[in-house]
Amino acid sequence: MNWADFAQHMASMARDLLAQTSVDATLERVTASAVELVEGCDAAGILVLHGGQVRTLAPTERLVTDSDRLQERLSEGPCFDAARTKDGERVYRIPDFTRDQPRWPAFGPQAHKLGIGSMMGFLLYTEDEELGALNIYSRRPGAFTEASELAGWLLASHAAVSFSSARTHAQLEAGLATRHTIGEAMGIIMGSHRLSEDQAFDVLRRYSQENNIKLREVARLVCDHGGLT
Repeated sequence: MNWADFAQHMASMARDLLAQTSVDATLERVTASAVELVEGCDAAGILVLHGGQVRTLAPTERLVTDSDRLQERLSEGPCFDAARTKDGERVYRIPDFTRDQPRWPAFGPQAHKLGIGSMMGFLLYTEDEELGALNIYSRRPGAFTEASELAGWLLASHAAVSFSSARTHAQLEAGLATRHTIGEAMGIIMGSHRLSEDQAFDVLRRYSQENNIKLREVARLVCDHGGLT
């Protein structure tokens, strides 16, 4: 694919990302685009790191999940590093897993056994937050070129913005749904116990604290069962 065709595909992909209706759909479009647009890419996925625990999002095949689980178990690896921005680096490219990897002495040989020949990792970040890493794999050593790395970096840049936007939208929708459920639950309690709005909310809050249940779950119980038992 020449650069003119690549630019057209990238522009189309960017529009597609904005049109997705969920975080999962957005990320699945990102990883599918990596396989389609990055020369040498056989598989792709997104790694999100919480403390030392890894989540694999939108993997295009099992190889991605196996690699992430291996990095989690060993607490080392290029995508693990990219996700936590070790040494400030934002891009990793490992040309050949048939050779020793001094930086990741445990991960390198075991990654090769999984069938990984070469890989790249790109931090997904915006000015406000770091979101994880886009990981790109090939079964062949030496599969990725400078052009592959540039294409991956451009894709990761679009992906970070779309991921952040989709997640923010999902959080806003969840917040609106929660407020609606709490309001409905308060109305039920106000009507059944002749309480004021503040008193009804206090009933929900106390039940939440005493039973160690999130307020939105308490509200859902009231809505589902017509009250609290």
